[in-house]
Amino acid sequence: MLEKLPIDIEQSTLYQDIERYGKVELFSKGRLIFTPEEMCKKFFFIIDGRIKISQVNSQNGKEQTLKILTHGDMYDVVTLLDNKIHENLLYSLDKVTLIVFPIEVVKGWICKDSDFSKLLFSYIAKQFRDIEELALDLSFYNISTRLLKLISKNINQANQSKPNLIHDLSHEEIASLIGTVRKVLNRHIQTLKNDGIIDVNHKNIKLKDTQKLLDQLSLS
Repeated sequence: MLEKLPIDIEQSTLYQDIERYGKVELFSKGRLIFTPEEMCKKFFFIIDGRIKISQVNSQNGKEQTLKILTHGDMYDVVTLLDNKIHENLLYSLDKVTLIVFPIEVVKGWICKDSDFSKLLFSYIAKQFRDIEELALDLSFYNISTRLLKLISKNINQANQSKPNLIHDLSHEEIASLIGTVRKVLNRHIQTLKNDGIIDVNHKNIKLKDTQKLLDQLSLS
């Protein structure tokens, strides 16, 4: 299991720490994965499955889906760097396998292992780029284009008819990811379906025509 970490264990100077402190934890679908308070003491890598990161408005109870994490992702970089509680909720979308470490151990890796530091900072840079891209998408593109981009970014290369990160998500969750609401999203999904770009079966969005999707994006 440890060989699935995004770290070359055999070459890493962290080998003993990984063997000593790494704990494999399993979560069934639909489970809350640690509380924000627990995440002040833990840091994990996702081995298998998907995790939904969200926040809930304390005044009206509305939930906002922020991001979907999957194999190779790590959490929580924010708490790791600033030592403050991060009020996110984490739910398993599938059966999830994690390797969990005490956060203090991971903080030590930043100082003593340059390979881990490079991995961490590269990951942080990718998160910044994702946030920047989302901000630009919300500013520059309409909802239809944002939906097309979300689908195109999540094509399963092994099975292009099935977007990997967003398959079986509710329309509310997909709407949150592109900054809209379910009612508006449903109209755009129906348009893409009528255009022969996607097919929809219950909550599953399947890509029907990759070239049409790319052509539509090029016109946006």
